[in-house]
Amino acid sequence: MATFTKTRLSAGVWQGVLTLADGEAPEIDVMHLETPVQGITVKPLYENDYLVSVPIPPQALNDGVQSFVVQAVKTGETLASFAIIAGSALDEDLRAEIDLLRAELDLLKRAFRRHCVETA
Repeated sequence: MATFTKTRLSAGVWQGVLTLADGEAPEIDVMHLETPVQGITVKPLYENDYLVSVPIPPQALNDGVQSFVVQAVKTGETLASFAIIAGSALDEDLRAEIDLLRAELDLLKRAFRRHCVETA
């Protein structure tokens, strides 16, 4: 059984720690839009732990959500996945969420004020 723990995304490289029960590191593939990502490295850390580094290709950075899937080559098992959100789609999503939160806060304020008037 394998577990994958994301550690960080820094300087365009996504990293995670792959922990295996049997100890031998599998060959890893990372797919983005059905295209394999190049330059993946798997380095031993501790017994049964491996550091997996995935360089994010610049052409994969576009507006919206970009999803990546980490798989074992031999079995096709999905070990992990991660997404990168960027561009104007992110701005619109955040603005919509903030607007929704403001509307809910205004509703709560009105209900609280009404409650205070009714119980006074």
